[in-house]
Amino acid sequence: MLRVVDDSLRSDNEVLLGSSLDELAREGARRMLIAALEAEVAAYIERHKEERDEAGRRLVVRNGHARPRSVTMGCGTVEVSAPRVNDRRTDAEGNRQRFTSKILPPYMRRSPKVAEVLPVLYLRGLSTGDFREALPVLLGEEATAGLSPTTITRLTNEWTQDYEAFRRRSLADKDFVYVWADGVHFRIRLEDDRLCTLVLVGVRPDGSKELIAVEDGYRESTESWSDLLRDLKKRGMQAPALAIGDGALGFWAAVRDVWPETKEQRCWVHRIANVLDKLPKRLQPKAKRVLHEIMNAPSKAAAQEAIGAFREQFEAKYPKAVASLLRDSERLLTLFDFPAEHWQHIRTTNPIESTFATVRLRQRTTKGAGSRLKGLTMAYKLLDMAQARWRRITAAHLVPLVRAGVPFKDGVRVERDPEPTPTTEKLAA
Repeated sequence: MLRVVDDSLRSDNEVLLGSSLDELAREGARRMLIAALEAEVAAYIERHKEERDEAGRRLVVRNGHARPRSVTMGCGTVEVSAPRVNDRRTDAEGNRQRFTSKILPPYMRRSPKVAEVLPVLYLRGLSTGDFREALPVLLGEEATAGLSPTTITRLTNEWTQDYEAFRRRSLADKDFVYVWADGVHFRIRLEDDRLCTLVLVGVRPDGSKELIAVEDGYRESTESWSDLLRDLKKRGMQAPALAIGDGALGFWAAVRDVWPETKEQRCWVHRIANVLDKLPKRLQPKAKRVLHEIMNAPSKAAAQEAIGAFREQFEAKYPKAVASLLRDSERLLTLFDFPAEHWQHIRTTNPIESTFATVRLRQRTTKGAGSRLKGLTMAYKLLDMAQARWRRITAAHLVPLVRAGVPFKDGVRVERDPEPTPTTEKLAA
């Protein structure tokens, strides 16, 4: 059976057959992006097809294509000519409506994922001059046009301004019910001491997570944390209901001073690692199972019973491991006074740990950031970009109950006793 093949399609296919894997990926990404943009515009026009002017003409129609622009994505740099829309509708105040693509907003030259690579590479030890060699390998030769050392320098300067504004913003209109705290260390090329970055992430009443603070601190000291918390309080932040962090932080003494009403939950991941470090390797798998049983216990009583079993099993030969577990053990079990649906979130400092995991993997083998301010700026930008992907915590509707002080026991809401009436008082007598 004979078929008539379009010459343009045949030439395109012939070009693709002679392309490398990277070129194929870029061409595939370009075609998919164009198709997505066309579908987005078509859906927008279809949604408003019934809106017409006095002459019966549609108010929302296609308007050709914009000038081609280069867009750098994870697979490389492609050239795209986005479809345009002529939207003649006006709002109640007489302002023209405007179509804005959610896939490829105006003036976007690089995807958010590519932008996120830059602070990670900088924290791993690349200077702005090194990007000229690194980026073409990752994103193709075309990437150097949009991500030259001059562009990178301009971006880092803009991020520094963003970071300074972030540090000065008011928190009077914000409420953080849960707060995670951690100290993250980076090497500084031009200094002998490592940069200790104090990080706070909070949960809003709607269950969403938000970056609160990224500050320089000296070895996670109480003084550094106190300065940070006092500054947050001065800017309007009220005491969180619960703070979660590593037991070794100077953060806890600072919290008791600045927000004494805040309850404390020690990070189970840090504590388990500390306990296992004091046991021989042959016993670590067995001990780890027992520790996870404590962490995942259904009630405080069950957790305390499991702690007693661990103590009985290991204390005779490994008292340091048991002592590590028992230190502030009550603050390991604070989570039982909060909704069970939130336990998976408040057991550990994972929102902070997971964001910096890719950087920490190689911090010992890299030169690190060039200055303390640049290191702080890149850490802030990395977290700022990551928070767009952070999900709301499970059962977000329970967060306002926690803020209101509603009691929970073993993860279950405790119903308050009804107010006594004269009848019940007589019966009691």
